[in-house]
Amino acid sequence: MTPITLFNTKTRQSERFTPIDAASVRMYVCGATVYDRAHLGNARPVIVFDTLFRLLRHVYGVDHVTYVRNFTDVDDRINERAAKTGRAIGDITRETIGWYHDDMDAVGALRPTAEPRATDYIAQMISLIEVLVSKGHAYEAEGHALFDVRSYPAYGKFSGRSVDDMIAGARVEVAPFKRDPMDFVLWKPSTPDQPGWDSPWGRGRPGWHIECSAMAHDLLGASFDIHAGGIDLQFPHHENEIAQSCCAHPESDFARNWLHNEMLLVEGRKMSKSLGNFFTVRDLLDQGVPGEVIRFVMLQTHYGKPMDWTVAKAEQAEATLRKWRGLIDGVEASVPDERFVAVLAENLNTAGALAELHRLAGSDPAALAASARLMGLLEPDMGAWAETAGPSADVSELIAELLESRSAARANRDFARADALRDGFAAAGVVVKDTPTGVEWTLAPSFDLARLQALK
Repeated sequence: MTPITLFNTKTRQSERFTPIDAASVRMYVCGATVYDRAHLGNARPVIVFDTLFRLLRHVYGVDHVTYVRNFTDVDDRINERAAKTGRAIGDITRETIGWYHDDMDAVGALRPTAEPRATDYIAQMISLIEVLVSKGHAYEAEGHALFDVRSYPAYGKFSGRSVDDMIAGARVEVAPFKRDPMDFVLWKPSTPDQPGWDSPWGRGRPGWHIECSAMAHDLLGASFDIHAGGIDLQFPHHENEIAQSCCAHPESDFARNWLHNEMLLVEGRKMSKSLGNFFTVRDLLDQGVPGEVIRFVMLQTHYGKPMDWTVAKAEQAEATLRKWRGLIDGVEASVPDERFVAVLAENLNTAGALAELHRLAGSDPAALAASARLMGLLEPDMGAWAETAGPSADVSELIAELLESRSAARANRDFARADALRDGFAAAGVVVKDTPTGVEWTLAPSFDLARLQALK
């Protein structure tokens, strides 16, 4: 059996992964709040932990791994969207979950074993809060149920913070009914126009953190193997999950291993609507970027490091995947290469595993096919995009000629001509990018040959 090593955020060190029960490996990953399309950053944990799911299934057996990823379908952002659009909350969440499935299917993510919706687990949340209240870890105040952080001495240890330092650094107004500024909401009252359920504290709805604790306990038990998500969830979400779960079930470990993926950049900058570099997975798919290419680019960077999405990386990934698909055309996949699996199993080293695929591309197409599929690449049902030819030689020559013309115009300080070519490229659907190593270009789905030819 291939040994798996994972970096455990909880202990801050790499550890040999030893499941509680090798016949029933259990993993929970925090999922989406379903009020809008998933942006590119949302896709990173899906792709990363889908790859871990595939590795666990390979090592322990398909029928011996349970993967749970939730949907948060009760949230103030959903309420705001419903109020703004006049649509029913249920319609919004059903539509958004459908979008999410379509987009994550497109990037090659397997469906988890279970995808619980928060609204189906309200009774379990209420029951968990009642346990916390009965044990003195939570209290009722003005229709709210709140967790008492001072009742759990280990609070802040997971994220490396002290409660007093967190309070000192706080810059937000504290609700007067809280015993301590750091106490967090488990249950809150709902107005008549908001979704709500009857509870011992009145009609209301759950706080965000209690959802995952209740669903994980119901589906995976008091102790399970892996809990994962984006690094932005380490505090307060995961810190709060640990506090309430361990206080409710002090005999348990909750999650033994914690994994967190780092954040996503776009062309070296944080993705932001104000910077104009914010886009959804669907935006890329609609622009003609294959889901398999998105997945490849994501896996080029180790999950523990920030991942920089660039046009150049996407173009190189497309070229590599086209080449590999050509190599395995008509070849029957064998079994994943042992060296490849060993590299991938060393702290989910996807970048190193891709290097192994390059090695196999030059020596063993059958093993290349099998190994790549373990990472969710080169799957037969994801290859339709590669059957479409790239730009013709005539188009490439024309673009090269026009780029030379643009370069000459710049050198001659003919900025009017240079700007006209820049705008003309954009209108023709040719995406041009100047980089330190030269000019890169790609064709958008809106490519218009006639407009390009008119630039001559």
